[in-house]
Order: sequence, then C-alpha cells, then structure tokens
Amino acid sequence: MSDKDVAGHSGARSHMDGAFEPSPQRGPKPPSQVQGHFSDENPEMVQFVDADGNRLETNETNAPYAQIVEDMTSEDARVIYRDLVLIRRIDAEGFALQRQGELGLWPSLFGQEAAQVGAGRALREQDYAFPGYREHGVAWTRGVPPENLLGMFRGVNHGGWDSNANNFHLYTIVIGNQMLHAVGYAMGISLDGDVGTGDPHRDGAVMAFTGDGGTSQGDFNEALVFAAVSQAPCVFFIQNNQWAISEPNEKQFIIPPYQRARGFGFPGVLVDGNDPLATYAVAKDALDKARAGQGPTLIEAYTYRMGAHTTSDDPTKYRSDAEVEIWKEKDPIQRMRGFMTERGHAEPEFFDAVDAEADEIAARVRKACQEMPDPELATMFDHQYTDPHPIVDTERGEFVAYHAGFAEEGGQ
Repeated sequence: MSDKDVAGHSGARSHMDGAFEPSPQRGPKPPSQVQGHFSDENPEMVQFVDADGNRLETNETNAPYAQIVEDMTSEDARVIYRDLVLIRRIDAEGFALQRQGELGLWPSLFGQEAAQVGAGRALREQDYAFPGYREHGVAWTRGVPPENLLGMFRGVNHGGWDSNANNFHLYTIVIGNQMLHAVGYAMGISLDGDVGTGDPHRDGAVMAFTGDGGTSQGDFNEALVFAAVSQAPCVFFIQNNQWAISEPNEKQFIIPPYQRARGFGFPGVLVDGNDPLATYAVAKDALDKARAGQGPTLIEAYTYRMGAHTTSDDPTKYRSDAEVEIWKEKDPIQRMRGFMTERGHAEPEFFDAVDAEADEIAARVRKACQEMPDPELATMFDHQYTDPHPIVDTERGEFVAYHAGFAEEGGQ
C-alpha cells in the first residue's frame, strides 16, 4: 500500500477523485463541500434498506455483508424493532425527567438508535462493550436495566451497574478515554488465549464506542496505535452524528474516520447508521474477524443527533431547523417498520403491543427515578482503592464529623 493509496489518491479508487483537491487559497476542500464523502450518498457506505424501508439490491459495497442480512429471521427483525422503540421511549423519559428537575443532566441518543441497537445485538455474551455516555441503546441490548442508567445523572451513585454482570463498562465522561480502556481489555483477552481458538463460546472481542468528536482526542488515536500493533480483538464503533457539541465535522477532520483507519494499519468501514440491518451486519462481521484473531476494525456509523448534545445544550444556536427536518425523513424506526411491513415480518398487533410496552417501561423508569434513595454521604469514599487506605479513611472520618456538626446545631 502506498502513501497515495492511504490518502485516497490512487487511480484504483477513482470514485474518490476530487475529495481532497487542493486549493491555493484554502488547501483541501472542507467536508461541507465534498459531496459524497460526508453525506449518505457516499458510494462506499454500506446500506440495506432505504428511508422508506425498501430492501436495496446487493451491490459491490454491501455484498460482503449480504449473507448476514439474508440469514436474519422475522424474530430477529421483531427484536430489533422492539429495541428501537423502547430505547427511544426510555431516552425521551430521561429527557423529560431532567426537565422536571429529577436529573441533573441527560445526554440523548435520539436519532442514533439504529447504530446502537445494530452494534449491540452483534455482540456475544462474552464480548465486552466500552461506552461513552449516551450509549443507552447498547446498554439495553446488554441487559442493563434502564433504571440503572439514571443514577449517575441523578447524582446518587458513581455509575449505576456492575460492569462485569453484563460485560458493559460504566459510562465514561472524559471524551475518548474509554477507547484506551477497551484496547487494554482486548489485549488482555489475547493474552488469556481467548482469541482464534475456534470455540464460539470462548473467543471474545471488545467494542469501543465514541462519537465523531471523540476521534479528535489523543486517547482515541493512541488506542488505534495500540490496537494495531498488538492485533487486539477490538472494534472501534464511531457514531458520526455530525456535531461534536457545537462543532461540525469540518471543524474536526478533513479525512473521515473510516478512511483514517487505514493509516493505522487496519480496515475501516462506513455504514449507514440509520439502517439497523446494515449496522448489525457490519458490526457482526467485524466482531467475528476480531474473535478469529484478525485484529481490529473501525466502523463509522453515519447518523445524526436529532436532539441536543445534552440537556444543557441549545442546538438552535449552531444548526438549522431545515437540516433537522431532512434527517427526520431518515428515521430508523420508520425505516425498520416499513421494511417489516413490506416483508410481512409482523402484524399490526405486534406494533401496537410494542407501543404499549414502551408506555409501561416509561412509567417504570419514571417511578424508579423519583424513588431513588439518596446515598449516605460517606459512601463517596468507598471503592477509591481496592484495599483500605489510611488517607482516605482519615478524610472520610473528617467529612462525617464535619456534617455531624450541622446536625448538632439543629441543621440537616
């Protein structure tokens, strides 16, 4: 592979011509002017259903994953649709609870459901997932109760679940930091000999999740280096929702994430992040290869953040309503329902039952949030170290005594 191949200038990749044409005044074209590379019209994007749910024909781009989709059953389709609807409702409830003062913050996944459900359903039980802080859909597919997602954002615990119970790490607030954690864990899987044995119940892989903004972090790039040189069984899943808080893609990178993977020495794949069948197929393929000892893969799921970055953000300050309206037409739930209806994968009664279940889960999550007990203040010192630590013990004692003084004075 030559440097020109990596940069995308090779004649063998003629469909990429023009993406990086130099300009004497400005250098490479910004992504907003590169039609096809930062849009869902990219010929390298893996897709299986269009915005209306029509099954697309097999082509050169999606052919490597077509058999995975063909092997999916009606039950698989129903599971994915149910995931999409329930996760969206859980997310909406989290947003509403924050607005009602029950949560301090809520990072919404609205619009990114297909990317998370597709990737999450591709994981096996022994695989491990390392999320950022909006991977509520992945958490759902890993069996983490939705109520547990709220504790940290309500300020009553340090995480909310046992990571090892579901092989789903705690949320990571530091942008990109989890990518290094994921690679380290993946390297450990290799050292344990649980890669490439051919045993489907033993071989494991790791999937690390971040957004397009996370790709600008040093931790992210360092993780790719470690994964490449160690052939770690790690799949990097980038949800390109096009906005790193208030910064668009063109303020973050010129070469899109899936192409950058080649510079680190392993494959990158672009997938339609609003197509749950495509995200499932691409993620499954990458995880299968990782478990077989073929090293890492980077997946860029091209999607859109329909809501705010978090509830403390106002997206109307930096993006247009017209842009949001365009992406409403690419809604993953609408797309999946259209596909299922056209193919006869479910009857109307099924969709009604899922909607009713969504109402029940929303009520359950709301009640659980409002009834979460406040923790004992001293518990913030627990689990700082594996073993007892004299300095922490001293600080705990001083803290407890300080607050006890208020009670003695008649305070609370």
